[in-house]
Amino acid sequence: MTTTGSQPQLVADAIVKRLQQWDVARVFGYAGDGINTLLGAMQRSVESGGPEFVSTRHEELAAFAACGHAKYTDKVGVCMATQGPGAIHLLTGLYDAKLDRRPVVAIVGQVVSTALGSGYLQEVDLHSLFKDVCSQYVQTVFAPEQALTALDNAMRTAIATRTPTCLIIPHDVQQAEMPEETEHTHGVVPSSPISARAQIISPESQIRDAAAVINAGSKVALLVGRGAAGCADQIAALVDATGAGVTTSLLGKPVLDETLPWHTGVMGHLGTTASAQLMAECDTLLIVGSNDPWTEFYPAPGQARAVQIDIEPRVLGAKYGIEIAVSGDAHQALADLIPLLKRKTDRGWEQQVRAWTTQWHELADQRCNADSTHANPEFVVRELSKHLPDDARVAVDVGSSVYWYARHLRLPPGVPAHLSGYLACMGSALPYGIAAKLDAPDRPVVALIGDGAMQMAGLQELVTLADRYQDWTDPRFVVLILHNGDLSEVSWEQREMENNPRFDDSQKVPSFPYAAYAEMLGLGAVRITESAQAGDAWQRAFAADRPFVIEAITDPATPLLPPFMPESKSDAMYDAMEQEDGGHAIRERAEEQQAAE
Repeated sequence: MTTTGSQPQLVADAIVKRLQQWDVARVFGYAGDGINTLLGAMQRSVESGGPEFVSTRHEELAAFAACGHAKYTDKVGVCMATQGPGAIHLLTGLYDAKLDRRPVVAIVGQVVSTALGSGYLQEVDLHSLFKDVCSQYVQTVFAPEQALTALDNAMRTAIATRTPTCLIIPHDVQQAEMPEETEHTHGVVPSSPISARAQIISPESQIRDAAAVINAGSKVALLVGRGAAGCADQIAALVDATGAGVTTSLLGKPVLDETLPWHTGVMGHLGTTASAQLMAECDTLLIVGSNDPWTEFYPAPGQARAVQIDIEPRVLGAKYGIEIAVSGDAHQALADLIPLLKRKTDRGWEQQVRAWTTQWHELADQRCNADSTHANPEFVVRELSKHLPDDARVAVDVGSSVYWYARHLRLPPGVPAHLSGYLACMGSALPYGIAAKLDAPDRPVVALIGDGAMQMAGLQELVTLADRYQDWTDPRFVVLILHNGDLSEVSWEQREMENNPRFDDSQKVPSFPYAAYAEMLGLGAVRITESAQAGDAWQRAFAADRPFVIEAITDPATPLLPPFMPESKSDAMYDAMEQEDGGHAIRERAEEQQAAE
């Protein structure tokens, strides 16, 4: 047997050493007796450069942090929890990773193997629990000889499928002695801590067919998603040749510089008027690295001939009726496509796109500068664009903050921003931001979050910020809390989609002194109540020597409506508003916004 110092090496020690060989820098988790042996092994590994254990305030936040780590680093995120309730708490963050296609490995404790099936304390059928969220690989380790192979397979599968996987290790197996060498015998499977990704190149025939469709079009539009990351130069060259307009999915927003005149902004319910016009008027659509779910904002069925480029064959044609499917790496496919495009001499469409974009920016300015009770949330987020450092990382929670991020925040080129995309789960921004900060402690982080999400999960992780920031090269971690006392996205969805008035018992968010709480924790903080205070607040936040909370008291009546909402829908919505206390004023705000479009 091998030894650690004078002690035999345990399976737990071998697991931790293997994580180190997989270049796992940190493990996010929460302590519990079911993983105490693994935690002891992590403690023993510190001197040899083993992975850091990052304790979150809840296992759900650990899984979110692991997913955030995968998003900001494009490496495997790892989370750890004890059996029973600890394992159950991981599910939400793991589903976030599954739906957003990010590699995460969950290492979960289990009751001693001799007690399985006996109804033991905290015994849960973990295979049944994880079989959907970790459908590509979930495995229980029952013998020391199995441990490293199972871990390697969990890591490789997560990398290959870009999904979460799960390794379940009963407590007694963690404590077992690890054999010195893998025995070369039947039933013992050796493994290596290594993986690789293939380069997928699109066939020439697909590229030629795609070029033919684009060359035949006169009003070309691009829908760009996160799968086009690193393709900004190729997209600009394509636009130059075709005079195309470009919109992005929400997840694709960081891919391109939104100050470019042909960039219409984000598409969809929380997108811009310019993007809605682009999709409504184009006759040719090129989808690059996007599987955006807002299908009602695509061109009408049959309106546009469509080409889709994606490295994932499963998404080709999944959201719109395409004519040509190009399966391969977007960077390579665009590079091969551009030389085949004929430069369009008629630039009328290009000028139309630029006019729509200009009109949107004017409308956005108008909305940001509109009179508002307390601070205008649109203005507060727009003001961040003037102060956001070029090396920042941004995390965005779910709620009204996503709307203002999508429409108003200008990300400097190269600044990543992530959110819970397809799961759209509240409470993700703070653990995402912490994962981003721990990966790059010399870079500032900004988290945008509403008061509902803050009370759901963010308050706990302010404790983590206060506990850890002294170790960071750059201590700046700015949290903007939009405090309006309302689950405003739900309230507006209720009005728009259900034609019901706001339900106070359901949507009210209890008042809480966020800035004062942050100060009590030793963090910097400011509370603002007017738009004019936003610029100074952002300046103070980025000049601070510690994490900083901006509590912005904002108006819940600020409309969260899609661009060009049909009159047939708005009439019923307005009737619902009239049933609310103060609903007439809310209706006036919504009508003014729609009229300005």
